[in-house]
Amino acid sequence: MTDKPDTNDVDALLGDLTVDAGTADAPAKPRRDLSLMLRKIPVTLTLEVGSADVSLDQLMGLEHGSVVELDALAGAPLVIKVNGTAIGRAEVVVSGENYGLKVLELSDLDLLSLDTP
Repeated sequence: MTDKPDTNDVDALLGDLTVDAGTADAPAKPRRDLSLMLRKIPVTLTLEVGSADVSLDQLMGLEHGSVVELDALAGAPLVIKVNGTAIGRAEVVVSGENYGLKVLELSDLDLLSLDTP
């Protein structure tokens, strides 16, 4: 995992501004390079084991040692999510003293298509 960028450092976040030469008559206007700016936005990556629909009554009945069956099969790849949106599948691995994920498949993420000149 890489360190998160300092979101309070405005110069670092906006440091990728480029200036259009423009015409001789018009003053130059800054043009934001979205592809570089988007790469600096922090996101939350999660690995979803599964889910279960339960009633409030069942939820209130949970206690220490209760088991809730999830909708995922044991051993099946888990869902990788970015800010709640599924982007692929992975399996859990041990990375040092922490859990990690090993990517098995990724959706075709094309963030650069958002950068329209």
